[in-house]
Amino acid sequence: MSERKLLNGDEAVAQAALDAGVTLGTGYPGTPSTEILENLDLIGGRAQWAPNEKVALEVGLGAAYAGARVLVTMKHVGVNVAADPLFTATYTGVHGALVLISADDPGMASSQNEQDNRRYALASGCPMLEPSDSQEAYDFVRTAFDISAKWKIPVMLRMTTRVCHSRTVVQAKAKAANVSAPAFVRDIRGKVMIPAYARPAHKLLRQKLGEMAAWNETSELNKVIVGSKDLGIITSAISYMHVREAAPEASVLKLGFTYPLPIERIRQFAAGVTRCVVIEEGDPYLVESIRAAGISVEGKPEMYRYGELNVDRVKRIIAGDVSAEPVPPRGKPPQLCNGCPYRTVYEVLKRLDCIVAGDIGCYTLGVLPPFEAMDTCVCMGASLGVGLGMRHVLPEQEARRVVSIIGDSTFMHTGVNGLIEMTYNPPTTGHVLIILDNGTTAMTGQQEHPATGRTLDHGPTNKFIIEDFCKAAGAKNVDIIDPVSKPAEFEAMLKGRLASNDLSVIIARKPCLLAAGKIREYEKINAEKLASASYCKV
Repeated sequence: MSERKLLNGDEAVAQAALDAGVTLGTGYPGTPSTEILENLDLIGGRAQWAPNEKVALEVGLGAAYAGARVLVTMKHVGVNVAADPLFTATYTGVHGALVLISADDPGMASSQNEQDNRRYALASGCPMLEPSDSQEAYDFVRTAFDISAKWKIPVMLRMTTRVCHSRTVVQAKAKAANVSAPAFVRDIRGKVMIPAYARPAHKLLRQKLGEMAAWNETSELNKVIVGSKDLGIITSAISYMHVREAAPEASVLKLGFTYPLPIERIRQFAAGVTRCVVIEEGDPYLVESIRAAGISVEGKPEMYRYGELNVDRVKRIIAGDVSAEPVPPRGKPPQLCNGCPYRTVYEVLKRLDCIVAGDIGCYTLGVLPPFEAMDTCVCMGASLGVGLGMRHVLPEQEARRVVSIIGDSTFMHTGVNGLIEMTYNPPTTGHVLIILDNGTTAMTGQQEHPATGRTLDHGPTNKFIIEDFCKAAGAKNVDIIDPVSKPAEFEAMLKGRLASNDLSVIIARKPCLLAAGKIREYEKINAEKLASASYCKV
């Protein structure tokens, strides 16, 4: 195990999970977390995509209830979807071990917001570790599984884009020994959260957190770099790297186990320096927690709450510089690929002056020039609910212009619920849903989903038939069309459906050009597998 590897943070997490004895990795693709499960699969671990993050965490919990070690991965906004089971999972605890990866995106490199998921750890009572490089990503995953197994509780590893995608040298360790095989142990009072059982479970959770806080006071996950007593800096995660370069003379308390915090260790550090500054990316989570404990520290000006930190910004924070920051040079704006089959769709939507409730995916780029054919985009699956809301309240002539648009993977994620809402509470003018079915999860790197009929490793599995589901849910008109080869027919079809009071679904089906070759290859290989095994379609 003396081999040293150059790994990015995602690859390091995958390697650590395998070495820690993980039985199952599950999640939903989303930058910057996607490569974790892909790499776990490549190096021999068992990994699978779930329809969404809520389902992924629930599957992970089931496996961890059964005594397995489980890795669950998602980007920061995915935790919003998984929050429902998360807040109760810390009450129920686990019999095996479960580590939840929250890959945050400060600066919104590929996200609709830059929420700071350290708040989720605090709100849900989920212990949290934060690595600053790939080696720590590896080490902290191993430690997170140990913490989870010791206290029987899910543990969050909060990463950020810079840690996920930056490469540093990683020294692996010996594989975990004596990992218990999965086995079910009945624990009705501990796992069935009716109020009578949840009340003592909440008290047990707080007891566990108190024990972890005491343990954290001497944990090696936190370390002090002795320097000048004139300036002390408390920091964590990638900010630590910036701090060491921006202020090499400073004394530094680097926090790795950031919830629950080692308050007395922080208090001792702050008392030993003349000036104590907290440097953290995103929300003032550390500052607020430390000040709440009665420890006097400086925070950063509000202007540095936005975007990623870097060495220059850290220097400015330490200097108290609140002058206007240099404006970064404008990069080339993203756009739909040349030849994207959905350019035709957006051309028609713009020409018909539709009011378009949009969704999350590569097709979101239809909001930009030259199309500018999307009016709203909130979160995964929101296009249906938002479009229906507008249909319910707008005057008839405007209501008839409203269209909801969603991709095939996003429809699998949370769009199915919106379709049920559409048929349950239909607007008087009907509604039109366009599903852009390009046969892949294109935005995050062409991953599979339930409607492709292929698993994470591209092998064959049961296929969810979108049009059959739409018909079964109660949509009166379900049409399938290739908008590229039949643009005039697509436009005429959309006009007709907009004029109708029916509930209509138009499936614009055309493979993503970037994925088409791979899809043909997968289907050829899988056809050979299907010839010798029985697979069914649902």
